[in-house]
Amino acid sequence: MVGWVFRRLDPREGLARRRLTSFVRPVQEFVQTESAGAVLLMVAAVVALVWANSSWHDSYEELLEVQLGIDLAFWAVQGSLHFWVNEVGMVLFFFLIGLEVKREITIGELSDPRVMAAPIVGAVGGMLLPLGIFLLFTQGSGAEAREGWAIPMATDVAFALGIATLFATRVPVGLRAMLLTFVIVDDIGTVVVVALFYSGNVQIDQLVLTASLIILMLVVYRFGLRSMFVFAGIGIVAWAAIHDSGVHPTTLGAVLGFLTPWRPPVPLDGFVRTARQLLERFRAGDEEPETPLGHDQVVDSLLSLSDLSSNAVPHVDRLEHHLHPWVAYLVVPAFALANAGVRLDPSTLTDAITSTVTWGVIVGLVVGKPVGLVAATWVAVILGAQRPAGVTWRGVWAIGLVAGIGFTVALFVGDLAYSDPHLLRDSKIGIIAAFAITGPLAFLGFRLLPRTGQDDAQTVVVEPEAASAP
Repeated sequence: MVGWVFRRLDPREGLARRRLTSFVRPVQEFVQTESAGAVLLMVAAVVALVWANSSWHDSYEELLEVQLGIDLAFWAVQGSLHFWVNEVGMVLFFFLIGLEVKREITIGELSDPRVMAAPIVGAVGGMLLPLGIFLLFTQGSGAEAREGWAIPMATDVAFALGIATLFATRVPVGLRAMLLTFVIVDDIGTVVVVALFYSGNVQIDQLVLTASLIILMLVVYRFGLRSMFVFAGIGIVAWAAIHDSGVHPTTLGAVLGFLTPWRPPVPLDGFVRTARQLLERFRAGDEEPETPLGHDQVVDSLLSLSDLSSNAVPHVDRLEHHLHPWVAYLVVPAFALANAGVRLDPSTLTDAITSTVTWGVIVGLVVGKPVGLVAATWVAVILGAQRPAGVTWRGVWAIGLVAGIGFTVALFVGDLAYSDPHLLRDSKIGIIAAFAITGPLAFLGFRLLPRTGQDDAQTVVVEPEAASAP
């Protein structure tokens, strides 16, 4: 067993395999969590719709208005349950987006812009055309109606990756990379839009305080402080400051995620060298495990090896690993439950059908997203960009169709865009209607792709027997 571990730790053997595994495993975990989270998100949305249209709809509204607060004497905040979900929970959602963007830019799909030029340009086209369609539909409807121009720009990461995972045997690696690149670029666009266009009157002093606290985090990390409790405490104060600044707090989450250090405290070569020494100490103690000295050597080496391996994991991967299940299984479903409950009585539906906002959202998502993405990708290819290996135009259209599912982020942007409850209601009906159309179309688009002959997990497995072979 010890000899097998030594061979696995030898930096001269299997370096390419370890690098591939270090990239594939986080992506695998990300996609699998998103696919399971998509199911829970769907359930939460259906529950919200049924609840809001049942005879118990009053209890739904009452639940969202339940007041919760924190009072620490020197600082207090209070708000409704809806406030806590949208203003606090979604900060974690965007923090996770920031972590994903950092990983992709560092070693992932966005690390080589030459290879990813086509999906990056496609993502931009998939955001701009829906914007133009929405503004065209709402022309003449008033300035407030046009405030929702960013709603059809969004793509729901959970549903997009969830549907792709259902048809993993029909999605080659290149198409998977293209889809992941698209959703990451789309996320970046959402963060920028929210920060620049959906913030209130900016209070410069509070914004300066927020920036100072972010710099403080970087400084204390540089001086060797690694306590997550300290960083969480500074982050809470920064959230309070940016909340009072007029800039939406989700911007802070995305910035902190992106600024999270990528390099681990213990580099790979240092880990290998120190781990070998600890394993030598373990082997020496394991020869006499029943003696006090041998027992102490075994326990001390194992504890030290545990700390060492913990410090060898990049902070980006560690935080993503711990936060992703909470966000996928709690934050996003809670957001859907709090925001998808729309009354669909006959008068409401009649108003929505005649609303330019509703149709701007529907056409923007159902038509604008796929057409914009495919057209922009085609232009990029004409100008010299290359599609990833194994990606056909049928696959690009499948990505375009799944991009039209804007659900979570679209609802979030709509909530920021509209203070008028009628416009907000019309936008939500448009988002739900677009999902009812694009969901089955995306399902069919991936279903019609030919099988790739690859395993559906794209897993890199290192068998002990294979590892011990000469």
